[in-house]
Amino acid sequence: MPTASLTEYLFASGLLFSIGLAGVIIRRNIIVIFMCLEMMLAAASLTLVAFSRAHLQDGLPDYDGQMLVFFVITVAAAEVAVGLAIIVALYRARQTVDTGDLKTLKN
Repeated sequence: MPTASLTEYLFASGLLFSIGLAGVIIRRNIIVIFMCLEMMLAAASLTLVAFSRAHLQDGLPDYDGQMLVFFVITVAAAEVAVGLAIIVALYRARQTVDTGDLKTLKN
């Protein structure tokens, strides 16, 4: 079974990141924006793992990038916990998750 090259991994990562960035810029729903941010983190993780696998030391992959992915996953988990709490609080206060309706932080 052939493995994908570094270029293919980077292309897939760039595509995921571009879709996530477009979602953050274009969409108005906070939950969709939040999911697009997570997609961008996943793209960054894929890039780290791809470069880690491509950089060989003594015939073995360099695991520094893969270890860094664990920190990205930890940050993403903390972001999910805090972000969803903020979204729920905003929804309870304003009864909407549309960013167009959230112009000020005052009630």
